[in-house]
Amino acid sequence: MDVMENTEKIAEYRRHAEYLVAMMTQSEKVDQTLNDAPAIECLNIPAYNWWNEALHGVARAGIATVFPQSIGLAATFDEEFIEEVADAISTEARAKFNMQQENGDRGLYKGLTFWSPNVNIFRDPRWGRGHETFGEDPYLSSRMGVGFVKGLQGHNENYLKTAAGVKHLAAHSGPEAIRHSFDAKVSTQDLYETYLPAFKACVQEGHVEAVMGGYNRLNGVPCCGNHELLQNILRDEWGFEGHVVSDCGAIEDFHAFHHFTNTPVESAAIAMNAGCDLNCGTMYCHLMDAVKMGLVEEERLNEAVIHLLTARLKLGVLEKKEDNPFDQIPYSVVDSPAMQKLNREAAARSLVLLKNENGLLPLNLTKIRTIGVIGPNANNRKALVGNYEGTASRYITVLEGIQDYVGDRARVMTSEGCHLYQDKVEGLGERGDRLAEVKGVCACSDMVILCMGLDASLEGEQGDANNEYGSGDKPDLNLPGLQEEVLETAFACGKPVILVLLSGSALAVNWADAHVPAILQAWYPGAQGGAAIAEVLFGDRCPQGKLPVTFYRSCEDLPDFSDYSMKGRTYRYMDSEPLYPFGYGLSYTKFTYTEIQAPKILSKNGMEIKVSVKNTGTIAGTETVQVYVKICREKTPNAQLKGLKKVALAPGEEKTVILSLPYQAFGLYDEDGRMQVESGNAEIFVGGQAPGKRSEDLTGQTVTKLSVRIS
Repeated sequence: MDVMENTEKIAEYRRHAEYLVAMMTQSEKVDQTLNDAPAIECLNIPAYNWWNEALHGVARAGIATVFPQSIGLAATFDEEFIEEVADAISTEARAKFNMQQENGDRGLYKGLTFWSPNVNIFRDPRWGRGHETFGEDPYLSSRMGVGFVKGLQGHNENYLKTAAGVKHLAAHSGPEAIRHSFDAKVSTQDLYETYLPAFKACVQEGHVEAVMGGYNRLNGVPCCGNHELLQNILRDEWGFEGHVVSDCGAIEDFHAFHHFTNTPVESAAIAMNAGCDLNCGTMYCHLMDAVKMGLVEEERLNEAVIHLLTARLKLGVLEKKEDNPFDQIPYSVVDSPAMQKLNREAAARSLVLLKNENGLLPLNLTKIRTIGVIGPNANNRKALVGNYEGTASRYITVLEGIQDYVGDRARVMTSEGCHLYQDKVEGLGERGDRLAEVKGVCACSDMVILCMGLDASLEGEQGDANNEYGSGDKPDLNLPGLQEEVLETAFACGKPVILVLLSGSALAVNWADAHVPAILQAWYPGAQGGAAIAEVLFGDRCPQGKLPVTFYRSCEDLPDFSDYSMKGRTYRYMDSEPLYPFGYGLSYTKFTYTEIQAPKILSKNGMEIKVSVKNTGTIAGTETVQVYVKICREKTPNAQLKGLKKVALAPGEEKTVILSLPYQAFGLYDEDGRMQVESGNAEIFVGGQAPGKRSEDLTGQTVTKLSVRIS
């Protein structure tokens, strides 16, 4: 049983919270609505800071396992595996919390309420925070989000292991520079079809404890004070019973930047009345005045504090519980060999092979004497971790991973090649001050591995990225600085070239696609990333990752960044041909699909699809079986992902895979936000990729199309 489903225990916690609130003064209640909540000693309530991060590992709190960034975890297309990763994160979180409590540390980032995962839709590749998400697709984001939430919160019937918090409700995906004043204009249809499904799934299936509101306005109303979002949709439609928290400083934005209110008191009142229980910031200090002025009923303040205390009771942190098994997790589990092994596994599963002309990969080390490893991300630790990261005890860069793997079996030569985004490495140097070195390394090498891309100094949250682009968003999809020039210089040397891209978003590597024989998308692969990349390059591991985002050819294929209409965006609505499609990723082996069975008429219970998948290659591999549904009516989205299953197969092995599609998988939201399953025809596509000519051209394989009647 999931703890969120234990209604008897939840009711007990709520009654206890109601009792505690009844004993508080108004001032004490107001204090509890702030993220840095002080102790109430007479009620044995300790101080607690609600602000904690665990996007891809316990963040900002010292040593912890730094897993691949969220977009990389999304590339696994594996809900069960991401739950395993999140369970490991929550194990470390409890271990660190137990140790910190014993040593009297109750500070920022030292709690158990995590403002993760980020399930916003990565609608535009220029958005700097997109690598925090699970990609561009509502279904994939829902499945990965639910898995992550379940892993963080656990399955104990009496206690939450940790409390997850999904963010940022809703329609929050840039531009970063104007996020504090931006008004996202979103149709009701797009809101329900694209921007809300992952939140809904995390609430109704994952029973997530917390929901964070966004900085932006949604159709004129700030999200953290949006009654339609926080009450009508979240609580009334979806049945949410947890607590709502503001993004940090978002309530102050009401009057300071949105000009939606005139005073801090009004802002605090609007947010509280809309259903925001907890303020990350200081605006709720004005709630005393708001209550005195009649702007907020004390009953609503009581309800907010009850929500918050109930959450702490679910965690078992208000009073020591001898039957709480999570109190017994020792600090020794943190950064343990088992955690490092899981981390390397996660990194390997996240890697996406984009190109492998003439089977250049995997590399045969017995035929190589010297390897050139070149590029600004070859030895860049920042390119391993992304943002909202913890501190690893060891970081294995791509260069280090290759050096460790090769040992004394071959020589590894290296060059930074160029600065990540500037035109020279040395401050007093000349433009292209490492190009000669690039040529020298290439001349000495039998083959060259180029490590290009971005890091979190180039794409990230407003205020975090520290480059000339300022806001954290990308100005375009190109490789920055002199990277393209270094790439072409290395290629011109005539040696076999492999491009390893480390980035949290899609890059328009059109020249590389046309010229470079092998390309590997590595995302921000975590502290063990370099080791995992080496294992894949040399064939110890078979790549299995799939793209959770579309790789466009240029910004010209995209609508304006600030346009929140989904028309022309993502694989679901775009008309142009992508560079690399959503759902795409090559393997070192081949899979064939036979005996596909599905009913021809959809029943109210949905449908079951059976397919036999066989590994017809010579090495073991894991296939991602994907099911897409296209509703055959005008003005409907392209075929959309609606089913997933991972299957591991030895050479020659064949397995039957069963995927269940619910009735709603054949429905679409109308202009009023109502789910409609209309009679007519639909097409189902089953295979290892999305349907489409570009996918077929890249893989040499097609997906099977089936027709179904919706009656």
